[in-house]
Amino acid sequence: MTDDPTGPGSTPTPATSAAVARRAGVSRATVSYVLNGQAAGRVGARAQARVRAAAEELGYVPHAAARSLRAGRGRIVLLAAPADCAPVFGPLFTGFLAGFQTALHRLGYTGVLHGAPAGSPLAAARAWAELRPAAVLALHGPPLDAPAVALLRRSGTAVVLAPGPQAPPGAHTLLLDQSEAGRRAGAHLLAAGRRRIGVVRPAEEGLAAFAESRLAGVRDAAAAHPDAAVHPLDLALTEESAAQLVARWPALGLDAVFAYNDEYAMLLMRALQEAGHTVGAGPGRIAVVGADDLLLARLLRPRLTSVRTEVIAPDRIAHLVDALIRDPSAAPTTHRLGTFHIVARDSG
Repeated sequence: MTDDPTGPGSTPTPATSAAVARRAGVSRATVSYVLNGQAAGRVGARAQARVRAAAEELGYVPHAAARSLRAGRGRIVLLAAPADCAPVFGPLFTGFLAGFQTALHRLGYTGVLHGAPAGSPLAAARAWAELRPAAVLALHGPPLDAPAVALLRRSGTAVVLAPGPQAPPGAHTLLLDQSEAGRRAGAHLLAAGRRRIGVVRPAEEGLAAFAESRLAGVRDAAAAHPDAAVHPLDLALTEESAAQLVARWPALGLDAVFAYNDEYAMLLMRALQEAGHTVGAGPGRIAVVGADDLLLARLLRPRLTSVRTEVIAPDRIAHLVDALIRDPSAAPTTHRLGTFHIVARDSG
């Protein structure tokens, strides 16, 4: 790094490619070829070694933002999801995110989880476009619209992928139909003779779209049973909220519940048991079904019935993104991320 003329204690000035070129005795173009992996057939082995040694001595790191501006876009794949919602997505989301970012890295991209809130699709698109991403995966947040997609494409983003059921014009659709999870859970409970089914919706912000789709799926399954009733239940992920809901249980008269995920299911199941209710299959018991099929759910007693999400491998999604970046003119289409199935256990 070069000395800062303003004196000690101030932020040092980063080394430049020009400084690396002077130290190595080569041109700036040669430095660019070597440090951007484009030296083959252009720069000899000795010159490459001198450039790398000079960069190491000076602590030079290429400026990604400047490189992105020169190229029109960078190697960032931006995953948009509000930061305050990510913890509530649960282990399934965090596990997918880790695998996806690792796969992107192997392909030469950097996966960035962008958690800034945005009040509108256009405001979100502007915030994302500032980073000059090669691709944007809008995992969650305000639904994108055509002007937002157009802004991203004009700013150099090659690919925009939005969650289903249908993406706006110019964007690809990433489809993981949450209503299918509700239909699977509802069909399972109805087949077991349950007719008064509660559906837990998280009280935490940011999950309403997923929760409402799952509720709609249960209602779809119940439509074929005129004697069935489906009741939405708002529940925060706290013991106090669960205790308050269970205190209302006798008045609700529910014989089954489908919780948003296994964590909400386990919380509610424990509160029901502490209040003297019996959870499980059979007459006089309350059936409880969760979602995500976490390991901890299998260790409970009774073991938790759960809707398992079968998502395609993260590396396959990373390769899909890479292929779309390489062919930005590809016609927008729907890419199905996975499906759901019920894993029946003792809880109902």
